[in-house]
Amino acid sequence: MSPTAIALILTAALAHASWNLFSKQAASAGGALFAWLLAAAAVTFYAPVIAIIVLVTRPHLGALNWVFLVGTGVLQTGYFLFLQRGYRLGDLSVVYPIGRGAGALLAAIAGITLLGERPGLVSLIGIGCIIVGIVLIGLPARGTGHGTGQPARGTGQPARGTGQAGSDDAQDASPSTLPAIGFALATGVFIAGYTLWDKYAVSTLRTPPLLQGFAAFPVMVVLLCPFALADRQRTAGVWRQYRRQVLAAGLLAPLAYALVLVALSFTAVSVVAPAREVSVLFGVLLGRRMLGEPDLARKLAAAAVIVAGIITVAIG
Repeated sequence: MSPTAIALILTAALAHASWNLFSKQAASAGGALFAWLLAAAAVTFYAPVIAIIVLVTRPHLGALNWVFLVGTGVLQTGYFLFLQRGYRLGDLSVVYPIGRGAGALLAAIAGITLLGERPGLVSLIGIGCIIVGIVLIGLPARGTGHGTGQPARGTGQPARGTGQAGSDDAQDASPSTLPAIGFALATGVFIAGYTLWDKYAVSTLRTPPLLQGFAAFPVMVVLLCPFALADRQRTAGVWRQYRRQVLAAGLLAPLAYALVLVALSFTAVSVVAPAREVSVLFGVLLGRRMLGEPDLARKLAAAAVIVAGIITVAIG
């Protein structure tokens, strides 16, 4: 792998872990509202660039291309909502690696069961490593029975001026390992889903990758708009309290994907796809450094096992 590709992949991994950190910090504000604001920020930042690309390249999009462009938005809306719920209940250094590892694991299983792929011994070892890493990282923190037991520093409180009654998002919750793992695994289902969905769109339907990657954000804006408009006061409160997180995540989430696409333009996908999962190590480190989350050594070791498993699956 060239030094340029390595730099792009590492930058993309850090960008991906960073926007997840910002999502974790705002998790108590309400998942749907933060996701809507994030998507709106992403559209604001990148729509002009996408428009220029479309005008210059003039891609031909049939009806099925449009179905897959909208579909990725539906899948990624579910991904963002389950991810935010997981962050509300658990640590970044637990939810993020499990979600990424489960997504890779389920994508591999789907390839076996749905696409008729026959993995060799090396791939099976990699799948085993991912499972072991997920189990290790989900173990309770030392000295507790249910995770950290206290909200991590920097997670924030419900936004000022927001309502409480009748809103599941507005209920306070301290980190609890088991429910957080459940939402992290559900997040992995969505990751596997949109990964396979987007793969078909760009490889079989020949949808331009940049369009397929960007399409999720305007679709998210439309799907989550009713939630934002139903409680405008609360939406405004989330914006006031978490403006920096919204803008940073809205900038970094599409950027991370774009950097991967650039690396893919001159580097094999079998190298880029697993290498980008080094982001789970960054996620664990950011959870410790920025949020004070416990058990750094164990979580780093477990995240490394997950990364090793993903790389092994790709190699196999």
